[in-house]
Amino acid sequence: MTLNIFSLTITVTKRVISHEKALHNENVKKIFEENRRKAENYFRQY
Repeated sequence: MTLNIFSLTITVTKRVISHEKALHNENVKKIFEENRRKAENYFRQY
């Protein structure tokens, strides 16, 4: 999809993510959430 606004062209394209990249992103998200939970539990003790 292309929009022309005041001679400025904005093009929007759908990103194609490989299966490996999707798995990597999912694992990173899980690890990040786990570390955040650990940090919250640690700070709640004090």
